[in-house]
Amino acid sequence: MNLWVIQSLNSLALGGVLFMLAAGFSLIFGLMRIANLSHGAYFMLGAYVGLSLLRSGASFLVAMLVAGLAVGCLGAVVERVVLRRLAGNPLSQVLATLGIAFIIADFCLWFWGGDPQPVSPPPLLAGAVRVFGMAFPLYRLAVLLIAIVVALLLWLLLEKTRVGMMIRASVDDMQMARSIGIPAPWLYVLVFSLGTALAGLGGVVAAPILSVYPGMEADTLPLALVVVILGGLGSLFGAFVGSFVVGFIYTFGQVLLPDLAYIILFLPMVIILAVRPRGLFGRITA
Repeated sequence: MNLWVIQSLNSLALGGVLFMLAAGFSLIFGLMRIANLSHGAYFMLGAYVGLSLLRSGASFLVAMLVAGLAVGCLGAVVERVVLRRLAGNPLSQVLATLGIAFIIADFCLWFWGGDPQPVSPPPLLAGAVRVFGMAFPLYRLAVLLIAIVVALLLWLLLEKTRVGMMIRASVDDMQMARSIGIPAPWLYVLVFSLGTALAGLGGVVAAPILSVYPGMEADTLPLALVVVILGGLGSLFGAFVGSFVVGFIYTFGQVLLPDLAYIILFLPMVIILAVRPRGLFGRITA
């Protein structure tokens, strides 16, 4: 019983981390139709930037916000300087994001070194709480709460603001959105920078759980891809549900059948795609 309770809580914490990573990926693909293979690298870069800020004396909240803002600004530059010049050529855009991932990974290795670097949770969340008589890290529960808050803020942005209305209209029918005057180039910059900012913020949030290390982007990107494919490309709700589904599958797979963890992770994705090619909550778009 203790095993199931603790691993269920660990699954929820991992699901929260995956949502902050996958939500940005889903937004970018939903609007721009770009499989951003550098998304895991932005996640890792945010973790490293947050690590440097924490070591300089900044609070954890400041490290989260500054790292997210810095990575988001980098994403805006990449969209304007690189991806905008390759508009209309999806294959070249995907290859460009793969190259950017290699560049960011090598930069992090050169600047921060090759040793894994642990990150302590903020002092306020450093303790443990009793759950069904068992001690569980308070920070991991806080990660779940952070993910829910981020999901609510994104929902409010997409559903209750004019900017969100334009993004949703562009996702459903870009040609019609352009014809009624929606500034698609401006939306591309906004969505790409927002998606990368979420990845950078998620990297800081995940650092006390995963630590920060070279190759972090290669470990997290496949999980984000599975989340987005399961939930449905371009669906925020799908990304939210898919994150926790993958969190449970991956956590229990590693505990119960560690040698088959990746088979257990990818097999449900294959089955769901065979039944619903658009994912659980994907929609047909024009």
